[in-house]
This record gives sequence, C-alpha cells and structure tokens, in this order.
Amino acid sequence: METNTLKPERVFEQFRIINSIPRPSKKEEKMIEYLKSFGEERGLDTQVDETGNVIIRKPAAKGFEGRSTIILQSHMDMVCEKLPEVEIDFEKDPIQTYVDGEWMKAKGTTLGADDGIGCAIELAILDSNDIEHGPIECVFTRDEETGLTGAEGMKAGFMTGDMLINLDSEDEGQIFVSCAGGRNTTATFNFHKEEAPKGLFFLKATLKGLIGGHSGDDINKKRANALKILARFLYQTQERYGLRLASFNAGRLHNAIPRDGVVVFAVENDKKENVKADWNVFASQVEEEYHVTEKTMSFQMESSTPETVIPENVSTRIIQALQAVDNGVFAMCQDEELAWLVETSSNVASITTSEENAVIVASQRSNVMSALDNQAATIKAVFQLAGADVVQGEGYPAWKMNPDSRLTKIAVETYKELFNKDPQVLGIHAGLECGLFSEKYPNLDMVSFGPTLRGVHSPDERLLIPTVQMVWNHLLEILKRV
Repeated sequence: METNTLKPERVFEQFRIINSIPRPSKKEEKMIEYLKSFGEERGLDTQVDETGNVIIRKPAAKGFEGRSTIILQSHMDMVCEKLPEVEIDFEKDPIQTYVDGEWMKAKGTTLGADDGIGCAIELAILDSNDIEHGPIECVFTRDEETGLTGAEGMKAGFMTGDMLINLDSEDEGQIFVSCAGGRNTTATFNFHKEEAPKGLFFLKATLKGLIGGHSGDDINKKRANALKILARFLYQTQERYGLRLASFNAGRLHNAIPRDGVVVFAVENDKKENVKADWNVFASQVEEEYHVTEKTMSFQMESSTPETVIPENVSTRIIQALQAVDNGVFAMCQDEELAWLVETSSNVASITTSEENAVIVASQRSNVMSALDNQAATIKAVFQLAGADVVQGEGYPAWKMNPDSRLTKIAVETYKELFNKDPQVLGIHAGLECGLFSEKYPNLDMVSFGPTLRGVHSPDERLLIPTVQMVWNHLLEILKRV
C-alpha cells in the first residue's frame, strides 16, 4: 500500500518495507540481512551477534557528542496468525495491509506491528539527518515471540549504552517500567491409537470466531479460550455418557489465547441425539457467558467418519486434566497503587494430537517470581496427576521497577510538555525483553512505550495511525533531552 499519506512518512515507509520481508519467529534470516545491509549502506557500525541480534550504531549529531549513549530496541520477528480461510505462506509472502479510518490492518492475518512498527521507528531515526541526538545504538532482537531467545542469547557487552527505550508496548500514553516474568509448561500424553469399538458414532465439534489475543496483556479481558471450552464439553459428555476421543486440536502459539479448535470423538450410537441436543444447549449457555466479549463465536457439530481412538484410560485422563487445569487470572497485584494489574495468570495455549501422543502447552506469568514458581508448580501437578510427562522451561525474569530512574523522569516530563497531560507510568502483565536485559545489564536504565495496537497475536491486530506520530514526537524529544 502507499505510505506517503501516512505520518511520519519515513516511519510508515520503513514499515511497508518490513512487511514485505518474511520474518516468522526463528526464521528471521531475511530480516537480519535487510538490517545488516541497511546499516552498512549508510556507513554505520553494524554488527550481528552469534544469536542473530543486530545492532546499528549512529554517532551523535553535531553539538550532542558529549551526551550519554541511548539504546533503542525492538524485536524483528512477528506472530504469524491467520483466519482459517486465508491462504498465505508466512515464510514467503508479504503482509497485505490496508487503512480503515484511523487504523491500519492486515487482510486476514496478523499485521506485524508487534513489533515491526518499533523496528520501523528505529530505522527511520537511523535514516534521518535532521534529528538532534547523542550517540544511539539501535538494537533489533530475534525470536522474541517464542521465548525471547534473542535477548536471552545476547552476551553482556553487545550493547554499551546507559539507557534503553524498548519500543514494544501497545498503548500510547502509557510508559511501562516493569513487566511480568514467564514460563511455559508442556505436558505430553503418550499412547498408541487403537481401533474404535463397534457400535460407536463419531462426531466432530468445531468452535471458531473467538477474539483470542495476547495471553498476558489480554488475559483479564473475559475472552473465551476455545481449548478450555471444548474440553469443558468433553468432560460434561464423558461424565454423562462416556466417550472415546479420536483427536483434539486447538490453539497454535504459546503466547496467544486459542481462538478456535476442533475435536473428534465417539459415543454409543443410541446416545448421539442426546449429545447433539446437549451441544446446542451448551453453545447457548457459553454464548450467554461471553455475550459482551465474544459476539462472533460459532459452534458447529456434524457427523464424522470413523477413526482410530486414543486408549480410553488415557483419553479420560486428558479430558480430566484439561477440565481441572487453571486458566486465566490467578491473582491481582497486592500493592494498592497497582491493584488494577494482574499479578499471576496461566493460559492453556494449545493441544495437538497425533497417532502417538497429545501435547498440551500452557504459559504462566507473574510479576512476582515466587508466585510464578507456585503457579507453574500448580499447572505441572495437575498434568502429573493425570499421568503426563511434564517439561517446564526456565522461563524469563520479571523486570522490577527502578524508583530512581532518570530516564522515566525525562520520559514523563517530555510527554507532559508535548501533550499537556500526564502519561500513565505502569507495569505490564506480559513479558518484555527488559526483564532479560536487567539480568545482564543490572545498571541499565529502561522504559518501554509505543503506539496503540489492538488485537495483537490475532488476525484482528491493528495499529492506530495517529499514535505513531505522537510516539515519534515523544521519542525525538527524549533523544534531544538526554
């Protein structure tokens, strides 16, 4: 799409280029090459570390040589989600964007503004010769979305600045100064499928059209989890009639609330009409539960061809575990000034079944590391009781607020001067790379902010265009002031 009518023009031009470059998490090679060429063509010191993170250093503008070095940081990868009917190869095809009023959107896919717009802002600054600033280090990390492995693999000393602005936040007017830590839990149920007993009738239940969203930032917004809802119906049916589970697939990403799912199961032939009637009642009840947030959810049930089934004792335990496992907000922050902030949560993110196993992934988050340990242990125990093999990653740390942050003070003062209103200084219930940076660079002064995004990690992702100009103006004022 044309970008010359969007402001700042140089930012949206870079965002257009970025969205023409495939950059799924862990497959950012083309983006790395573009960044490397971008810096070298402009005669800037450009380095790529062993992990694939890129740093481009720009000297101070004339008259600003004595200033502190400031780091601007974004992640180069994007969540690749699409509507079921959309055909796209995220490893080859560009993102198709369009403008709808004040919003920029993508045609049936994630937009990639998380965090492509942050990268575009950095590149626009590197490409400018009319900005007042001290020495700048622009850092582009890889694979943030599937475990922050770029930031984790970065060695101390790669960045040399005293202050860091992370451009990966999603509400203009909010300045983040802390974030949650997180950990993933993977439970595997091993089995060998078997022939279905005689006299069974197979049904396929499909749930789709949910909003989904970010499993941290959106976990408190009363959004339905397709996986948990389907598991709830399976548990209800299992208790009433008994069933044999053939397959269950829902969710795709560890950091997204599942938007759709499909389950195939069998019941005795004389129970099929009862199950169909129960499904209709169940759908009506769930639609009422989520009548505010989930206006487009769709329940479908149809007959299915006979399949092999999961052994009954394993199938029963899978369904029981999915009914029991905690999902959603577990605790809110205890500090009075942060009582609105989610402290601890868990999201059952995905299930995939094959002929030999069922793999379930859940992600836990907390701003309090001991609470994170406890929540992860709770999730692990449920799956252990159900007989699964459970593996948990080491996770990533929380980023603690620095009450004496000079950068926060500058960010707040400049925002008030520019817009004649106070910004919100907040913590976020999501993982930011600042948590990992704080371990390797304990004296690094950091804040995080960015333009307004909605529907991240889903095909509803959209960028509020006017806020990009606001963030641009704010960032340039900070660079001038530091």
